[in-house]
Amino acid sequence: MTPPRQTARGARGSFVQERPLRYPDASSRGVMTRRGWWLIVLNFLIPGSAQVLAGNRRLGRFGLGATLAMWVVAIAAGLLALLWPTALVTIALGTWIPDWLAWFRWLPLTIVQVALVGYVALWVVLTVDTLRLVRLVKTGTFARFGIALVSALLLVGSGAGAAYAANVAGTTRDTLGAIFGESGPSVPPSDGYYNILLLGADSGEGRDSMRFDSISVVSINAETGATTITGIPRDMPNFPFSAGPMQDKYPNGHEGHADASCGWGSGINQLRTEVEVCQDGTLLYPDAEANGSEPGVEATKDAAEGILGIEIPYYVFIDMHGFASLIDALGGVEITVAERLPKGGGPSYSGQPADEWAIGWIEAGTQHMDGDTAQWYARSRYTTDDFDRMERQRILQQAMLAQFTPQTVLTRFQEIATAGTDIVETDLPQSLVPFLAELALKAKEQPVQTIELTPEGGVDEYEPDFAAIQELVRTKLHPPTPTSTPEG
Repeated sequence: MTPPRQTARGARGSFVQERPLRYPDASSRGVMTRRGWWLIVLNFLIPGSAQVLAGNRRLGRFGLGATLAMWVVAIAAGLLALLWPTALVTIALGTWIPDWLAWFRWLPLTIVQVALVGYVALWVVLTVDTLRLVRLVKTGTFARFGIALVSALLLVGSGAGAAYAANVAGTTRDTLGAIFGESGPSVPPSDGYYNILLLGADSGEGRDSMRFDSISVVSINAETGATTITGIPRDMPNFPFSAGPMQDKYPNGHEGHADASCGWGSGINQLRTEVEVCQDGTLLYPDAEANGSEPGVEATKDAAEGILGIEIPYYVFIDMHGFASLIDALGGVEITVAERLPKGGGPSYSGQPADEWAIGWIEAGTQHMDGDTAQWYARSRYTTDDFDRMERQRILQQAMLAQFTPQTVLTRFQEIATAGTDIVETDLPQSLVPFLAELALKAKEQPVQTIELTPEGGVDEYEPDFAAIQELVRTKLHPPTPTSTPEG
């Protein structure tokens, strides 16, 4: 009969041979070193596996379960992003939640953020526990420092990635919640297009006298994402309105005011001042604020509809006062400057040479502009005319769209989100965001078309033929289909 002590030793030796990770030969530094490297690699590749194989199995199973759940969610999100991006955005933004539960629409992103933060915390616990299981004092002299250092670096790298993802989820929730209304009318595309009024102005001091310096309409094809930007001259006079309170007031076209406090002349950029300062805009557009807009913007929408002959249900306003920060957040834009342009507020008297008042110059040629330079590029007008300025604004818009690449957004997400929240206002409803996001991905693959209502485009700014303008827009948005002629 074998003595009991020998049986116990024999059994332990068998365990050491068959399960070296859980029952290592602690007397061998070589074995303990190899085991240590295996454990930290397993902890990095499959968090929780080190505990299942060599430590607390309950903790290990919990870690493996959390890891498996994160993998499933990540793979599902990746597949949706590739195959059905609209569904991914819809789920993430909670736009499938009914209006009467609108408060819960940001719950999915909040759950993702909390889950990622919790997973980072779990990973820290698992890493610390793995180092305990390694028993560094039993490993080789140099290995103990190497194992500890590599383990820390792997934890920092992987934890930073998960923490960044959690931050993106939280920032996305906060940014979209601040920019887009929780509810509002979601209008179907008109004649196959989503038309959005794009307004730019410098709020600065004295917002009550603010006029829109840049007025454009972005038309997005609801099927292909093809984008067309139509620029409207800010001084265009006597324009018609679409059906509504302003058409009732001006049935024969906008007449304007001689009183400077209500806007000079009859240009379209005077409407905000007229409606919100010199009239009671809330009586003209009583539902504007409830729908995330304002009376001056609604009047400008009606004017743009009357000029172009298309339905424009939404607007996006960009505050030029903070516009430079968005350009900087994108890492700047690359633009080819056609002619030398001055920076500065303009001459102090008629005929003053630009060299005397300019605070700097934008030289001709291709250059990478920071926010301040790009802002002056879009504003400069004293050595050129308004039509040149309109063209430069459209060039800048296209350059910014080109810069909104997935790589730029991911690497500069926090800066872009902060800048966007500070300068963008819109009445686009949250429910439309997923669909517009999908169209934006399609639009990236196509060149942006432009329509300029200028003399070069065949339009007299001061005596415009609005019927011809509307025909021009229709032809551009709905080009005639080539028809084959029978031979013979």
